[in-house]
Amino acid sequence: MGQLIYTGIASLDGYVADRDGNFSWSEPDREVHTFVNDLERDVDTYLFGRRMYEVMAVWETFGSTPGAPEYIQDYGRIWLGADKVVYSSTLETVTTARTRIERTFDAGAVRKLKDGTDGKISVGGSTLAAAALQAGLVDECQLFLNPVAVGGGLRFLPDGLTLKLELLEERRFGNGVVYLRYRTLA
Repeated sequence: MGQLIYTGIASLDGYVADRDGNFSWSEPDREVHTFVNDLERDVDTYLFGRRMYEVMAVWETFGSTPGAPEYIQDYGRIWLGADKVVYSSTLETVTTARTRIERTFDAGAVRKLKDGTDGKISVGGSTLAAAALQAGLVDECQLFLNPVAVGGGLRFLPDGLTLKLELLEERRFGNGVVYLRYRTLA
């Protein structure tokens, strides 16, 4: 059975974007990005909400930009090598290869996807991840805490969610970012 992993970058006060939708404070440096690449290297399928897909779709070409640093090129190859599912009721078409649109989140279909693989499935975007967490589908949460407080916005974890976690791994980076990896407990 595959693993569904929710990975995100958040402010110290738990937000993935501020009240205006800004997340520029979360851009990883070379050290963090290289670490993320290693985490994402064996992801078979990405599950995205529309907004996260629109942010991530730049990787279709961004990693092949002439002169791009190796860690950027590396993530570009990772992106191109994975399947993508975008959950959106409004998106008309996709702009990336190996991508399909699902109009609604179906927990049963995601469970079936997990059952049909031995690999990793990544869920990106806090709104979609909230639905997967509430359905009990997420096996791990991987959180990159940035040393910044934004005071409000879109939360990494949804309000009202009761969730027990077991810390599996932690790491501190030179820029003050802290990585926390948790297993979800039933």
